Amino acid sequence: VTTFKMPEDFGSVLDKQVIGPTTEKLIKSDFPVQSFKPKVQIAFQGLPGQCSQKMEIEKRRRRYLTFDIAQLLANKGIDSNQLMPRHHNLDNMPTIEEKKDPVFPIYLPLKIFDNDEYDCRTPEEWISLGLEPGSHDRKPVPGKALLPTDDVLGHEDPKSQKLIYKWLDVGVLDYDKETELYLVHKTDKNGLVRDEEGRPILNGGITPEG
Repeated sequence: VTTFKMPEDFGSVLDKQVIGPTTEKLIKSDFPVQSFKPKVQIAFQGLPGQCSQKMEIEKRRRRYLTFDIAQLLANKGIDSNQLMPRHHNLDNMPTIEEKKDPVFPIYLPLKIFDNDEYDCRTPEEWISLGLEPGSHDRKPVPGKALLPTDDVLGHEDPKSQKLIYKWLDVGVLDYDKETELYLVHKTDKNGLVRDEEGRPILNGGITPEG
C-alpha cells in the first residue's frame, strides 16, 4: 500500500479544473453581502400573486446599482466639483458675462440642506450592516463620497482652489454621533478597503493596540 501524495501546488490544480458555471462568488470583496441589500418594509410572506420580500429586495438592489449619483446631478445641471465651498479669490472674480451666473461664490454648506426625515435607516443601523452573523469584527459598508482626487492636498487644505472633487467609492468605517460625520476610506483599484500593509480594515480601523 502506498500513500497518496498531494501535489505541492494543489490549489492551482483545482483552479484550472473549471467544469462549468458556478454560484460561488469569485470576486473578492471587503464588504459583507447584506450591506448591499436595500431595506424593504413589506410583509415577509405575501399573498399568492404578490411580490415576495426577497424578490422585492433583489429588484431594488439591481435597480439601485444602475444609478450613478454624479450622472443624476449632472442631469439636473449640477457640477459635483462645485458643491464644495472654496477659498474666495477676490482678485480673480469672474464677471457675469464670463460666468453667465451670479458672481457670488458658494458660501452655504451642504449640511444646511441635509434632511434625514425620509432616511430608511439610521446611521447606526447602516454601520451595523458591516457585522456578519457569527463574527465580532465589523467590516466596512460600501458607499459613495464626494472627495478630492488629491489625497495629500485634500487633507492639508480641503477648500483649496486647486482641488478637484469627484464622487468616489469608499468603505464607511465609523460614524460620530456628536459631529454627525462619517469616517470613510477610499477603495483601491480592486474595490477593496485595505490599510498601507494590504490588510482589510476592520472595526473602524481600531486595532488592539488602539
